[in-house]
Amino acid sequence: MDLNKVMIIGRLTRDPELRTTPSGVNVCQIGVATSFVYTNQQTGQKVEQTEFHNVVLWRKLGEIAHQYLKKGTQVFIEGRLQTRSWDGKDGQKRYRTEIVADNMIMLGRANASGSPAPSGQFAAPAQQTPAPAATPAPAEELPTIVQGEDINVEDIPF
Repeated sequence: MDLNKVMIIGRLTRDPELRTTPSGVNVCQIGVATSFVYTNQQTGQKVEQTEFHNVVLWRKLGEIAHQYLKKGTQVFIEGRLQTRSWDGKDGQKRYRTEIVADNMIMLGRANASGSPAPSGQFAAPAQQTPAPAATPAPAEELPTIVQGEDINVEDIPF
């Protein structure tokens, strides 16, 4: 038995790019950055290491990502790794490893300047931190969107 499963939580590095294949299928590409912090044993200083991931979302899942996500938004992505290859203009073989998303949970929003807004902890991924307002509104639960399911616009909470 084999397993190809990826789960990441990170922030978008750019706005989603939606394209349509020649056969009419929507595909959305996003960049997600994840960080890992550790303490250097020799110096005792904290070191942050950031990884950048290319994520591909197909069909309705891609449309939703394009519509609701923007640079700085925190997102949970679940999917599988896929490497594709092609010949570059210079004749060299090129490779790109991507996460093909099967599931996406929107965890937080970016503010107007594009920098990340604070969001809830992973222990409650379906909770969203409300935007600062005069009267605090209760956090509403966000739906989990799985590729292949029919999604009604009325089901989206914003």
